[in-house]
Order: sequence, then structure tokens, then C-alpha cells
Amino acid sequence: MTTNGGFEPVFCTIVPPHVLDRLAQAEDPALAGPARRTLQRDAYERTQRRLTTVVGAAAVAPLAGAEPGKPHRTIHDARHRTVLPGAKVRGEGAESGKDATVNRAYAGLGATFELFLKAFSRDSIDGSGLPLVATVHYERDYNNAFWNGEQMVFGDGDGEIFLDFTLPVDVIGHELAHGVTQYTANLAYFGQSGALNESVSDVFGSLIKQYTLGQTAADADWLIGAGLLAPRVTGVALRSMKEPGTAYDDDVLGKDPQPATMDDYVRTGRDNGGVHINSGIPNHAFYLVATALGGNAWERAGQVWYDVLTGGELVADAQFKDFATLTVKAARERFGEGEELLAVSKAWERVGVGVL
Repeated sequence: MTTNGGFEPVFCTIVPPHVLDRLAQAEDPALAGPARRTLQRDAYERTQRRLTTVVGAAAVAPLAGAEPGKPHRTIHDARHRTVLPGAKVRGEGAESGKDATVNRAYAGLGATFELFLKAFSRDSIDGSGLPLVATVHYERDYNNAFWNGEQMVFGDGDGEIFLDFTLPVDVIGHELAHGVTQYTANLAYFGQSGALNESVSDVFGSLIKQYTLGQTAADADWLIGAGLLAPRVTGVALRSMKEPGTAYDDDVLGKDPQPATMDDYVRTGRDNGGVHINSGIPNHAFYLVATALGGNAWERAGQVWYDVLTGGELVADAQFKDFATLTVKAARERFGEGEELLAVSKAWERVGVGVL
């Protein structure tokens, strides 16, 4: 169920199509080959997700004897194939093994579960203890990670541009947060509502990273995917919430196209109307709120964003103005006429999004 009455899980990847498109045109086959195969695989998985949505996916059954308020994680190994979920390699409570990728995936699922439980009193991504399933070592040189509406999937990267996708905990958190959106506001994955969908995942991915590292808003780097880019790449991450458009500037990848304000809003028919590009605007608004308030970002700024996502008033095709208006309302209802309300209002003003 969702607050908008339509359960429509979507296929969401961490690496935007425009990045892979650029790589696919590289003269070096070591760069172009993996990017092309990743694009082909993503297209297939996206189609499968649409078919599943039409036909209907089987409900994920609760685990027998599962305790409320405790994570229920299962990690599978695709062994460089594409059949999901693959072979089970670690279950809840099992000791860590020799495969660092498996261990990171297990820990990342746990970190995500803990942030939502401790900070937002949410029991797993659906709020009802949904088991968390992940598959690692998907395909060969697969340059992405995705949430397919039912589980997480991680590629190992090609080693040339991207490293193992379990390395940044915010990538794991980002993708699982798509599941939270799926079970709550169910934001349509196109245009501004799609950019909000991506932004919400960046917000909670960043909060999970900050919570795990014990960072305040001032301490955080506000980067999404730091540590994911290989040494040859001129860049620090996939996206920057602090300074959208500055995450990378590379001769192969090109320049980070994210805008920070509506003055530079990108109108495009690609990437579902630029969902991974224009998400920089609400991302920057959240950064401005969190840093203006200081302290732990999940305690005030994060609460406002979570209230909007789960409050039942955010419609599936919401535009930036709709979301901004609801954050102002949520800040007032939770914190009154204080600095939180002022910080939220000023942040949207600075990024050029008006409040209705």
C-alpha cells in the first residue's frame, strides 16, 4: 500500500543513464564495453519491472519468528550472472565471511534499518518489518546498483571508472530509500516528481552515512557516492548536495550537470525528464536547511523531510513547489514558529522554489 493508493514500484539506479551514455561513447573499449552492457542490462531490468507492475508482484512474506524492530537481512551472490536473487551466502545473525562485498552489503542494510528505526521509528522500509534482500557480484563489470521494487542489487564496477558499489554506505541507503518512497508517497518517476524521488533517496542516503559515521551537518561532506569513482577519474563522487554540479569534471565522464537552483533547471526528455539531474535543486535545499540548523541533520531537517514523505499529503505527481510548501507546513507543525521554519523557508527561497 501507498498513501496515494497505487503500488507502483519502479526500477531505480544510482548511476544516471547520462553518465553511462557518455561512457558508452568512449574510444577505449575497456570503458565503452562495460557501460554498453550495463545500459543494456538496465533496459532489460527496467522492462521487467514494468511487466511486474502490470502483472503484479508477489508479496514479500514476513520471516517466521521474525522479531519486530529487528533487521531481517539476506545476502545473495549472483556469481557474475543475472539470475536473481542468486545463491544465499549470509543470513541474519550469521558471522561475517571472507567476501568483503558480502560483509559491506550486510552492514549497509543494517545501517539503513537502524537509521530509520532509531531516528524515525520506522520498522524497515515498509514500516512493518519488511525483510531486506540484496544480491552482490551481479553480472561482470556491471557499473550500477539498483532497487527493483523488491530487493537491492550491486555490481562490482569495471575497475576503470567505478569500483565496487557496496563501498559507499550512502549508495546502499539511497537505493533502499527508494523502497521507503515506494511504500509511502510513491512519487512518480518522471520530471519534477521523479527528481524529488531521487532527491529523497540522496537525502536519506546522506543521513545514513552521517549517522553511521557519527557526523554532524557541519562535519559531513554531503557527497553521494564518495569512494565509488576509480583513481583515474577526475572527481570525488556522483553528486554533491553542498555544491551541485561540482562532483566530477572528467575527460571521459564530462562535467557534473546538476543545477543548484531553478535558474539552471535542465529541461530534457532523457533520464525520465532529468530525474538524476534536477534532483540537485531539492538536494541543495536540504543541505541549506541542515547546515543552517546545525547538529545532527536527522534530528530536525530529516524529521521535516520524513514527515512530508510519510504524511499522506504528498501527491504522486508532486512538483518542487508542492514539496516545498509541505516542508514549510511540516516544520511549523513539528517545531512551531522557530528557527526550523525560518531555515526551511529561506532554503527554498535560495534555490528559487516558491512556496504555494
